[in-house]
Amino acid sequence: MQYNKQLFLNYIVLLLLTNNVFAQTKQINQIDSLMKWSNQIGIFNGNVLVSKNNKIIYNASFGFTDATKTKKLTTEYRFNIGSITKEFSAVALMQLQEQGKLKLSDKVSQFIPELKKWANEVAIEDLLQYKSGIPNVNWKSIKNDKDLFDGLMLIDTLDFKPGTNYDYNNNNIFLRQFIVERLTKMPFKTYAEKFIFKPCEMDLAELTPLVGEKNIAKGFNNNLVPDKTDLPITGGTYLTTIDLLKWSNCLHNNKVINKKSIYEIGQQFDLEETQSALGQAKYKNENLIEHLHHGRAGNYETILVSDINKKFTIILLDNNYNGKVFEISDAIMAILKNQKYKLPNKIIEK
Repeated sequence: MQYNKQLFLNYIVLLLLTNNVFAQTKQINQIDSLMKWSNQIGIFNGNVLVSKNNKIIYNASFGFTDATKTKKLTTEYRFNIGSITKEFSAVALMQLQEQGKLKLSDKVSQFIPELKKWANEVAIEDLLQYKSGIPNVNWKSIKNDKDLFDGLMLIDTLDFKPGTNYDYNNNNIFLRQFIVERLTKMPFKTYAEKFIFKPCEMDLAELTPLVGEKNIAKGFNNNLVPDKTDLPITGGTYLTTIDLLKWSNCLHNNKVINKKSIYEIGQQFDLEETQSALGQAKYKNENLIEHLHHGRAGNYETILVSDINKKFTIILLDNNYNGKVFEISDAIMAILKNQKYKLPNKIIEK
């Protein structure tokens, strides 16, 4: 009798495992069909990775490395992740706060006293939430990091009183980086490599200015015009899908900053359609449960979507902008949740 009962239990376990394998295989096939369709109709040229229950279930490449369309992408290629790179300067500041070297309430003038009097009004928290009132970068005069700093030195007045409004602009980011450099006495690029990329084992991650061009996907538009060469300034990041997954796992598992810091940098200005330093972050009892960040740089487009509770992560890296990564990632998420989904539509030429 006991033998028959054990046999029955073994059968049930085997049946459940078989059903789970079948269900996951179905999901993988659906994702593959979706991605092939997206590439076929010309709305996705890039790399895609899907992780479920801490395992990569899909990792593939579609399309070409550059505008010549002579060489096909592989999963080893790195893409500019656009605004997602802003997470690194935010995390660096939180690391320094955890070490007792600064507080988010500290004013910018405490670290860079030579800036004009507006720096006495702007706090580090304002830089993280894009509520500083600092005017945007005058890109016409920028050729290097020194030009960026000189541009900050020329600012006389803020566009609004810090904390009263929202303006998503890159001077907030560059000022974050300059503060990290002043406190650590090292270039921000070096700091990121040593205290962010290395602990997360992001072996192929590289911050601009790039040292080499190996396995770099080049941005191009639908008329096969390549993007202009990057300015030699600090701030852009080139990652593979694997390294971006390593980053999200490292962050979500409190390996670079603690739970309290993750909660603090996920806060945003109290208006619709604003972003935190993590893009769009959702919390429950101060625990991060969803993390969505979109990036754009020239014709590069990136999206990172993580549902921490369900243990899903979706990454799309594209070097031929068509504005479809949200639709594609939504469809993949629906597949993972066994929900109905729509195939993205082809772009209609006007």
